[in-house]
Amino acid sequence: MAQAAHLEQTIAAPLEFAGVGLHSGAPVAMRLLPAAAGSGIVFRRTDLDNFEIPATGRNVAKVSYATSLMRQGVLISTTEHLLSALIGMGVDNVIAEIDNLELPILDGSAMPYVEAFLRVGIREQRRRRETLRVLHAVEVREGDKFIGVYPGSGYRISYTIDFPAPIGQQKTCVDLAAETYGSEIAPARTFGYKADEQRLRDMGLIRGASPENAIILGKSGPENGPLRFPDEYVRHKVLDLIGDLALAGRRLEGHVVAVRAGHAMHTAFVSRLLKDRSAWELSHAPDTAPVVTHVEPDAGGGMAHAALAGA
Repeated sequence: MAQAAHLEQTIAAPLEFAGVGLHSGAPVAMRLLPAAAGSGIVFRRTDLDNFEIPATGRNVAKVSYATSLMRQGVLISTTEHLLSALIGMGVDNVIAEIDNLELPILDGSAMPYVEAFLRVGIREQRRRRETLRVLHAVEVREGDKFIGVYPGSGYRISYTIDFPAPIGQQKTCVDLAAETYGSEIAPARTFGYKADEQRLRDMGLIRGASPENAIILGKSGPENGPLRFPDEYVRHKVLDLIGDLALAGRRLEGHVVAVRAGHAMHTAFVSRLLKDRSAWELSHAPDTAPVVTHVEPDAGGGMAHAALAGA
């Protein structure tokens, strides 16, 4: 199933998913369709006359606990896990049809998408892939929160989180060019604190959350363990960030550094980056760039979304 990484790619056959929205709790069906080269990632609301919303920075809605898109008053919510899986696995063009406002949370990670892509295959297309190559630093700061990107080869992400006990501080650094997204990032699940549950539900959030789709944290640790990784929490934050940065419209070429950031800061950063036209250029991906062709999922269960953690 090896693909030429310098060419754009799409899925080889349609895929179907069903579940509930993490925050709405509403049932939703989703179908992913192969799309033409150059078309990018486009969401389609089948319950609203097939209204389409491209996954680009200009369509980002106000976010806090999840990343939402809006165009002409039509909303699509909690897009980050699917977008992360597409970028992480090198899928450039796809149509995502959904029949409600929020994507299904599935198991709280991106692993169900990765497994589905590999099951049907990822097909190369006759168009050179463009990357957004960073030329100079772009940074966003808010108190002790920070996100920046710097020139560099590949697509590296360094992330630091610092949550209340029992999580504490965790750090990780990944390079998406290393073919490890499917095994090292995709299985990491969303998470939240049991003590915050009622407050968030009173806000109209996490109505679809359960021990099957989120890591539920008590005072001493996960109530529905085991963890898939000792540092699963920071890996999930990387997963979310990859999905949010997909809204730049192209895979980045550079080094992203994030400290205690969240969805709102991720998407604000995308907006800042796209507006600073001197900070980047469009570049064709090198012919030698590696591509993910397999995955070795870790054992484990559970489901959650960073929204639960107030990320």
